Amino acid sequence: MTDATLELAQALRPAAHLSDGRKLAIFLVMCVGQFMAVLDIQIVAASMAPIQAGLSAGLDEIDWLQTAYLMAEIVMIPLSAYLAHALSTRWMFVASAGLFTLASLMCGLAWDLPSMIVFRVVQGFVGGAMIPIVFATGFTFFDGARAAMATAALGVISTLAPTLGPSIGGWITDSFSWRWLFFINVAPGLLVTAALVLLGPVDKAEPSLLKRIDWLHAASLAVFLGGLQYVLEEGPPHGWLQDRTVAAVAWTALVAAAVFFERCFFASHPLVRLGPLRHKGFAAACLLSFAVGFGLYTSVYLTPVYLAQVRGYSSLDIGSTVFVTGVSMTLAAGPAAWLATRIDQRIVMTLGLVLYAISFWMMSAIGPDWGFWQLLAPQSVRGAAILFSMVPVVGMSLSGMPDLELRDASGLNSLTRNLGGAVGIALVNTWLIDFFRLHLASLARSVSASPDQAVAAMSGLSQRFGFEGVDPVRAAQAAAVTLGSGVSAQALTLAFDDVFRITAWVFVACLALVPFCRAGPMTNAPSH
Repeated sequence: MTDATLELAQALRPAAHLSDGRKLAIFLVMCVGQFMAVLDIQIVAASMAPIQAGLSAGLDEIDWLQTAYLMAEIVMIPLSAYLAHALSTRWMFVASAGLFTLASLMCGLAWDLPSMIVFRVVQGFVGGAMIPIVFATGFTFFDGARAAMATAALGVISTLAPTLGPSIGGWITDSFSWRWLFFINVAPGLLVTAALVLLGPVDKAEPSLLKRIDWLHAASLAVFLGGLQYVLEEGPPHGWLQDRTVAAVAWTALVAAAVFFERCFFASHPLVRLGPLRHKGFAAACLLSFAVGFGLYTSVYLTPVYLAQVRGYSSLDIGSTVFVTGVSMTLAAGPAAWLATRIDQRIVMTLGLVLYAISFWMMSAIGPDWGFWQLLAPQSVRGAAILFSMVPVVGMSLSGMPDLELRDASGLNSLTRNLGGAVGIALVNTWLIDFFRLHLASLARSVSASPDQAVAAMSGLSQRFGFEGVDPVRAAQAAAVTLGSGVSAQALTLAFDDVFRITAWVFVACLALVPFCRAGPMTNAPSH
C-alpha cells in the first residue's frame, strides 16, 4: 500500500482523538436519524384515506406516497458511500438529517398531491443515506462485542420502526391530524442535526470527488433502481408486464441496468464500487442479506394484511398484536450479539434461518379466527430469527473489510437487504392474488357441488337477518353477502397458508449459502 493510500485509509477511520463516550454519543444520535428514516416508510400506511381527502387526490394516485419514498430511498443507498467519502461522514449525515427535517416540514404543509410527492421523494432520498452510514459508522467505532451489540441495536431499529409505523401513524392521525405524521420529525430532526455538528468530526472529507462525479452513472443508477422499485410495487396489482406502463418501465430499467454495470466496471471513478464483491464470502453474505430482507419485510407486511383483510382489525389493534415481534427482537438482541462474538457466525446465521423457517411454517396453519394469542408463538420465534440472522449477516459482510471499502460494503449490504424486501413483497403479493383465485374457485365448485348445504346455510342466515321490520328480500341479500364474504375470507386465509409455507421453504433453501460465508466469530480487526 502506498503512503498516500495509507494516509487516506487512516483519514477514513474514526478520528483517534475521539473518546469512547463521544463515539457512543455520535452513534446514538445517528440511530435516532435512522429510526426516523425507517419509520417514515410505513407511518402513512394506515392514514391513506385522510391524506387522500386532505389533498383531494384520487384513489389510484395516493399510493404514490409510499412508492415515491421507496424509489428515492433505494437510489440513494448505494450512492451514500461515495458522497460520504466526498463530504465526510459527519457532514453527509448532517445534510441528510437537515434536509429530511425540512422535507418532513414541507410534507406536513403540502397543498396538493404533486407537492406532497415531491417532498416525499426528497424525504426518501436523503433518508436513504442515513441507513448504510450508521451501519458503517457503528462497525468502525466499536470492536468485538460492542460492534455486535451496535449491529443488534440497528437491527432492532430497522425492523421495529416499520412494524410500529402503521399503528403509530393511525394513532397520530386519530388524535391530531395526518399532517402531524410529518411534523413529529421536525424536533428530533433538528436535534440530530445540531448534535452531530457539535459532536465534532468523524473523518476527513475528500471534496475533490465531487468534481469527478460520473453523471451518466448517476442517471443510470436512478433509472435502474427507481424503475425496478416501481415495477415491484405496481407489478402485482396490474398483472406485471400485461400492463403497458409497467412493461415500459421494466424495459427502461433493464437498459439502464446495462449502462449502470458498464460504468461500474469501466468508469475511472465509478459512483458505486462493486469491489467488495471480490472478497471471499462477501457475495454469499449479500445473498443472505437479500434473504434476510425478504423475510423481514414480508413478515412485517403479511401479518398486518391478514389482520386487516381477514380479521378486520383497526391499525391500533394491528399494532398491539404485532408488537410481540418487537419485544422478542429486543430480548434476542443481547444473546445474538453475545453468540456472534464467541462462535462461528455461520452457526448463528444457521440458527436464524432455521428460526425463520419454523416461524413461517407455524404461520402456515393460520385460520380465519387467529388473533393475538394464536400469533404469539410464531411472532416471538420470528422476532428472535430476525436478530439471529441480522447480526451475523452484517458481521460476515463487514468483518475484515478494508477501511477504504467499508462504506461501499455497507451500502451494498443495505441495498441487497432492501431489494430483498421489495422483491419479497412483490412476490408474496403475486402469490396471494394467484392462490386466492385458485382457492376461491375451488370453494365455489364445492358450494355448487353441495347445493343442499348452500341452501341450508342461506336459509339460516336469512332467518338471522330477518327480524321484525326487515324486508325478506333485503334479509336474503344480506345473507348472500355474508355467505360470499365468508367464502372469500376462507379462500384468502388458505392463500396466506400457502404463502407462509412457500416462504418457510425459501429459508430452508438459503441454508445452502451459509458454508460459503466468512468463518469465525465477529471481529473488527483493522484492515488496510
